Amino acid sequence: MKPIGPHTRGVYIIAVTPFTDQGDIDWGSVDSLVEFYIEKGVSGVTILGMMGEAQKLADTESTAFAKHFIERVGGRVPVIVGVSHAGIDNLARLGKSVMDFGASGVMIAPAGGLKTETQIYDYFGTVFERLGPAVPVCFQDYPLGTGVNISVPALLRLVDDHPSFIMFKHEDWPGLRKLGQMRRACDGTARRRISILCGNGGLYLPQELQRGADGAMTGFAFPEMLVEVCKKFLDGRGEDAENLFDVYLPLVRHEQQIGIGLAIRKEILRRRGAIKSAAVRAPGPRLDREDNEELERLMRRLERRLSATGSRSPDIAA
Repeated sequence: MKPIGPHTRGVYIIAVTPFTDQGDIDWGSVDSLVEFYIEKGVSGVTILGMMGEAQKLADTESTAFAKHFIERVGGRVPVIVGVSHAGIDNLARLGKSVMDFGASGVMIAPAGGLKTETQIYDYFGTVFERLGPAVPVCFQDYPLGTGVNISVPALLRLVDDHPSFIMFKHEDWPGLRKLGQMRRACDGTARRRISILCGNGGLYLPQELQRGADGAMTGFAFPEMLVEVCKKFLDGRGEDAENLFDVYLPLVRHEQQIGIGLAIRKEILRRRGAIKSAAVRAPGPRLDREDNEELERLMRRLERRLSATGSRSPDIAA
């Protein structure tokens, strides 16, 4: 597969990890999920992220899942693999394995427990050294999930000192100012350009695109919306992009609920035929009757609004 680069743009959907109701990886649903994402027009896929329940997989499962997923994609779109791990040895081992499988790059978040920017810099210095200069790295900046905060000057020092730092996943919250500062500093003039994709479930996607993001790297059960919003914006049709985003916003917001959001996302994907089971591996939330009824109302509301705009999705609730 083609490696990610400084001009990578579009939508790199964060994939869920499908499980059976018994908690095993559902390989058949992995295959159908790959086809679903590609059919919806994504530019690439990121697997084994935090919302991919990577932390619940054994090391052998992570390796097997990455290999199977990359082989199923078959080079049709780039695949980035999350390799974050508490142990650098395990991180480097998985990182090198997935690159051998054909990954286009790896995504790494700072290890929990790093308290100072010197510790963060030293940690990533070791990680970059262990992976080697040929492995493109996406730095995932998600303080709400990792508990690790890093400033723009510290990030720029890493960019300057490590050429394999190719992509920045912006997920600080609030963080629009930080995104803008990173784009201006890494615009190809002040210093080398890096790709900037944004997360947080797409909650602030229009504003992030306006601040200079190249696209999105996030999960949402309607990836075609993310694709179309990014395409319209990058084509200079910002108002049209935001109007479309507004139609989906109630579900974007609903899916972003802390603690239950992943269960909602998986249930929508199940209803759309992308996966067989909405199971979240234990410990994890399950939707009750009221949750499902509430979701049904929101999806039917979306269906009506899309129909009114002439943009009805044919498999909104398959």
